[in-house]
Amino acid sequence: MGLFIIGDVHGCLNTYIELMEHWDPKTETMIQVGDLIDRGKHSASCVKLAFELKSTFKDQTIFLKGNHEQMMIDFLKNTGSKNDWLNNGGFQTMENFKANDLDIHFYMCWLNTLPLMWSNEHVVVSHAGFSTAADDPFDVEDPSGLLWNRKPLLNLGKVQVIGHTPRMNGKPEFSAASNSWNIDTGAYRNICLTGIRLREDGKFLEAINVPTSEKDVDVEKVF
Repeated sequence: MGLFIIGDVHGCLNTYIELMEHWDPKTETMIQVGDLIDRGKHSASCVKLAFELKSTFKDQTIFLKGNHEQMMIDFLKNTGSKNDWLNNGGFQTMENFKANDLDIHFYMCWLNTLPLMWSNEHVVVSHAGFSTAADDPFDVEDPSGLLWNRKPLLNLGKVQVIGHTPRMNGKPEFSAASNSWNIDTGAYRNICLTGIRLREDGKFLEAINVPTSEKDVDVEKVF
């Protein structure tokens, strides 16, 4: 199976749906790097759609946990700072779940089960990547771990694919030094959402960029 890997969605439902039209579930595994929620207008619907896709295409979809999912989990379980998530789009996300009559705690439980990474013999995918500075990359509180890292990436001898740090030019970036792709292209910043198509052996085939739908963000509130 080939790989279709999607960057940070951040509540941009309409943009996400348009990008998924390029995914072929018969020949490709779709992997989403986390941060489905916060900042865009449709966080609840993005999570609901992901949950339904996983239920329908169990073997063809991989949803990874991002730092925004972790902040939401920590907030709802009263294990994190109450202001961290609320000040990073959490308040709007909570209101969006209420407006859509969706049980945020039910979906929080599902999000809490999401893995931090996916890999095969040639490719490894995570939200923020394996860093040169991480004490424990799988520690959800490690600032240089797989959820939070913004430090240089390790070259793992595999193609590494991450999101987390927006590429403000709207183009995914390949680093030869770390053999890695950053595919966060700032959907919530009214730029675009990106998916890259790789062969199972990690060979890059193409990037697909979908401009952010005007239905997904309040342009005057973009941050």
